[in-house]
Amino acid sequence: MSVQLNHTIIHSRDNRESAEFLAHILGLEVGPEWGPFIPVSTSNGVTLDFATVPAESIATQHYAFLISEEEFDSAFEKIKAAGVEFFADPQRKHPGEINHNDGGRGVYFIDPSGHAMEIITRPYGG
Repeated sequence: MSVQLNHTIIHSRDNRESAEFLAHILGLEVGPEWGPFIPVSTSNGVTLDFATVPAESIATQHYAFLISEEEFDSAFEKIKAAGVEFFADPQRKHPGEINHNDGGRGVYFIDPSGHAMEIITRPYGG
Protein backbone atom coordinates (compact mmCIF):
# COMPACT_ATOMS: atom_id res chain seq x y z
CA MET A 1 0.00 0.00 0.00
CA SER A 2 1.33 3.44 -0.84
CA VAL A 3 1.43 6.05 1.89
CA GLN A 4 -1.33 8.64 1.72
CA LEU A 5 -2.41 11.41 4.06
CA ASN A 6 -5.87 10.40 5.32
CA HIS A 7 -6.79 13.16 7.78
CA THR A 8 -5.38 15.88 9.95
CA ILE A 9 -6.71 17.88 12.88
CA ILE A 10 -6.91 21.65 12.57
CA HIS A 11 -7.08 23.48 15.90
CA SER A 12 -9.65 26.26 15.80
CA ARG A 13 -11.20 28.83 18.09
CA ASP A 14 -14.60 27.62 16.83
CA ASN A 15 -14.57 24.37 14.88
CA ARG A 16 -17.88 25.00 13.11
CA GLU A 17 -16.97 28.56 12.07
CA SER A 18 -13.61 27.47 10.65
CA ALA A 19 -15.00 24.40 8.89
CA GLU A 20 -17.84 26.36 7.31
CA PHE A 21 -15.47 29.19 6.29
CA LEU A 22 -13.10 26.88 4.40
CA ALA A 23 -15.87 24.72 2.95
CA HIS A 24 -17.62 27.82 1.61
CA ILE A 25 -14.46 29.22 -0.01
CA LEU A 26 -13.50 25.89 -1.61
CA GLY A 27 -17.01 24.75 -2.54
CA LEU A 28 -16.84 21.71 -0.25
CA GLU A 29 -19.34 20.25 2.20
CA VAL A 30 -19.14 20.26 5.96
CA GLY A 31 -19.65 16.74 7.27
CA PRO A 32 -21.61 15.76 10.35
CA GLU A 33 -20.03 16.47 13.71
CA TRP A 34 -18.10 13.46 14.97
CA GLY A 35 -17.10 13.72 18.63
CA PRO A 36 -15.11 16.95 18.99
CA PHE A 37 -14.56 17.27 15.23
CA ILE A 38 -16.27 19.01 12.32
CA PRO A 39 -14.93 17.35 9.14
CA VAL A 40 -14.38 18.80 5.69
CA SER A 41 -13.21 16.28 3.08
CA THR A 42 -11.28 17.12 -0.07
CA SER A 43 -11.70 15.36 -3.43
CA ASN A 44 -8.49 13.36 -2.95
CA GLY A 45 -9.84 11.74 0.22
CA VAL A 46 -8.09 13.85 2.85
CA THR A 47 -10.32 14.91 5.73
CA LEU A 48 -9.65 18.10 7.65
CA ASP A 49 -11.03 17.59 11.15
CA PHE A 50 -11.64 20.95 12.79
CA ALA A 51 -11.42 20.87 16.60
CA THR A 52 -12.18 23.69 19.02
CA VAL A 53 -9.29 24.42 21.38
CA PRO A 54 -8.42 27.41 23.57
CA ALA A 55 -7.21 30.28 21.35
CA GLU A 56 -3.93 30.59 23.23
CA SER A 57 -3.01 27.00 22.38
CA ILE A 58 -3.40 27.43 18.61
CA ALA A 59 -0.12 27.30 16.72
CA THR A 60 -0.88 28.76 13.32
CA GLN A 61 -0.32 26.41 10.41
CA HIS A 62 -0.23 26.63 6.63
CA TYR A 63 -2.59 24.65 4.39
CA ALA A 64 -2.30 24.75 0.59
CA PHE A 65 -5.00 23.50 -1.77
CA LEU A 66 -4.38 22.63 -5.41
CA ILE A 67 -7.49 23.56 -7.39
CA SER A 68 -8.50 24.02 -11.02
CA GLU A 69 -8.57 27.39 -12.78
CA GLU A 70 -12.38 27.39 -12.61
CA GLU A 71 -12.33 26.54 -8.90
CA PHE A 72 -9.80 29.32 -8.35
CA ASP A 73 -12.12 31.84 -10.02
CA SER A 74 -14.99 30.76 -7.78
CA ALA A 75 -12.94 30.65 -4.56
CA PHE A 76 -11.27 33.97 -5.27
CA GLU A 77 -14.64 35.64 -5.87
CA LYS A 78 -15.87 34.26 -2.53
CA ILE A 79 -12.76 35.57 -0.76
CA LYS A 80 -13.29 39.04 -2.22
CA ALA A 81 -17.07 39.03 -1.62
CA ALA A 82 -16.52 38.13 2.04
CA GLY A 83 -14.03 40.97 2.46
CA VAL A 84 -11.27 38.54 3.42
CA GLU A 85 -7.84 40.09 3.08
CA PHE A 86 -5.61 38.24 0.62
CA PHE A 87 -1.97 38.29 -0.38
CA ALA A 88 0.28 37.13 -3.21
CA ASP A 89 2.91 35.84 -0.79
CA PRO A 90 3.16 33.97 2.53
CA GLN A 91 4.96 36.88 4.20
CA ARG A 92 1.92 39.10 3.45
CA LYS A 93 4.06 41.79 1.81
CA HIS A 94 1.83 41.98 -1.30
CA PRO A 95 -1.73 42.55 -0.07
CA GLY A 96 -4.56 42.66 -2.59
CA GLU A 97 -2.54 40.72 -5.18
CA ILE A 98 -2.35 37.17 -6.48
CA ASN A 99 0.79 35.39 -7.70
CA HIS A 100 1.52 33.59 -10.95
CA ASN A 101 4.08 31.11 -9.67
CA ASP A 102 4.92 28.20 -11.97
CA GLY A 103 2.58 29.54 -14.63
CA GLY A 104 -0.53 29.26 -12.49
CA ARG A 105 -2.34 31.48 -10.02
CA GLY A 106 -2.15 31.52 -6.25
CA VAL A 107 -3.34 33.51 -3.29
CA TYR A 108 -2.99 33.38 0.48
CA PHE A 109 -5.69 34.26 3.01
CA ILE A 110 -6.19 33.84 6.75
CA ASP A 111 -8.94 31.69 8.24
CA PRO A 112 -10.94 32.69 11.36
CA SER A 113 -8.40 30.99 13.66
CA GLY A 114 -5.34 32.61 12.08
CA HIS A 115 -4.19 29.74 9.87
CA ALA A 116 -2.62 30.66 6.53
CA MET A 117 -4.66 29.14 3.73
CA GLU A 118 -3.39 29.03 0.16
CA ILE A 119 -5.07 28.15 -3.10
CA ILE A 120 -2.95 27.38 -6.16
CA THR A 121 -3.68 26.21 -9.68
CA ARG A 122 -0.25 24.65 -10.29
CA PRO A 123 1.93 22.71 -7.88
CA TYR A 124 5.19 24.36 -6.96
CA GLY A 125 8.10 23.26 -9.09
CA GLY A 126 5.63 21.94 -11.62
